[in-house]
Amino acid sequence: MNEPRLPRGFLAAGRNVGLKPSDNDLALFVSRRPAAAAALFTRNHFPGAPIVLGRERIRQGRLQGLVVNSACSNVATGEAGLEDAREMARLAAHELGAHGDVPEEMVLVGSTGVIGRRLPMDRIRTGIQGMGQDLGTDPWPAARAIMTTDTRPKVFSMQVGDAVVTAVGKGAGMIAPNMATMLVYLFTDAEMETPRLHEALQAASRASFGVLSVDTDTSTSDMVVALANGEAGEVDPEAFGAALHALCTRVAEEVARDGEGATKLVRVQVEGAADPSEARQVARSVVESPLIKTMAYGADPNVGRILMAVGKCVGCRIKPERVQASVQGVEVIRAGQSVEFDESRVRELLGGDPVEIRIDLDVGRGRGQALGCDLTAGYIEENAAYASS
Repeated sequence: MNEPRLPRGFLAAGRNVGLKPSDNDLALFVSRRPAAAAALFTRNHFPGAPIVLGRERIRQGRLQGLVVNSACSNVATGEAGLEDAREMARLAAHELGAHGDVPEEMVLVGSTGVIGRRLPMDRIRTGIQGMGQDLGTDPWPAARAIMTTDTRPKVFSMQVGDAVVTAVGKGAGMIAPNMATMLVYLFTDAEMETPRLHEALQAASRASFGVLSVDTDTSTSDMVVALANGEAGEVDPEAFGAALHALCTRVAEEVARDGEGATKLVRVQVEGAADPSEARQVARSVVESPLIKTMAYGADPNVGRILMAVGKCVGCRIKPERVQASVQGVEVIRAGQSVEFDESRVRELLGGDPVEIRIDLDVGRGRGQALGCDLTAGYIEENAAYASS
């Protein structure tokens, strides 16, 4: 990874417009020229107004601006909420006008926060005025603006030939695979046609955001968006795909590590499954188990829980007498049974970050992984009064 920075031709701004008591809560991103665009959206049956609008606008395959607010997700707000999202795009297009004529149809909207409340549009209307003058090459003010329960902004960059690929993301709770698992915006100055960009985004997301689960809950507002403005010219497609995969994986791991109340990343890798789908299913069963999560948090080597989590995948082809597993590199299960191991050593290793669990089902060649985090009292404290805070 390189020092985080926006690629050539991209600018960003963030400010507080009164949606949160402090820190930034509204972000603007713009490309100086129209960019090839691809996006993946949540499959939750209650998509927010920005998701509905985004699905319409991404069909053109070109975008130039993004406007994103935190503190209110604009979900379950009906036609009024959809009009609020459209107005946000209009306001943003006006502010981006200093960087060229940006039609409102070329602006995508993102919202994150409490579900079921109308956006306070009076604050957004007033607060967004003049943000166009704040636009600059520093991504951090905008990255802070899209945070909700995140404890830190998430910005990462990679070099691909003469081009840069940068990810700006947020996410800490209400996260489970069903596309896309958070708000993530990917910017690059590489020249990339929309179909190829979409293909690369799908592949990178499938192996990163698609295997991430903090709490098994699929948000109503998830989106992953990629913009490529071409200012750096063409790059090797394979190198670009590899960089995108690495960036998405880094963001996914940091989201898990920053899960609400979490203290460490949990990574589960499964091999020897009947097929990759079953490998991913078993991995997710383990990483989502509250008993595995609390084992990781308490550094308690209660490894029988691994067998439980594997065994409850009743639709998968599993032969108990063949299952093997290790925790932090230490073998703890062989032939479907616990083996003797140095519990004090494993307890010490479980105190580290990340926690690595490897499982071999020994029934095929399928491989898969899942990313998650431990479960602490902090998760309950964070969510018990989320809408009231």
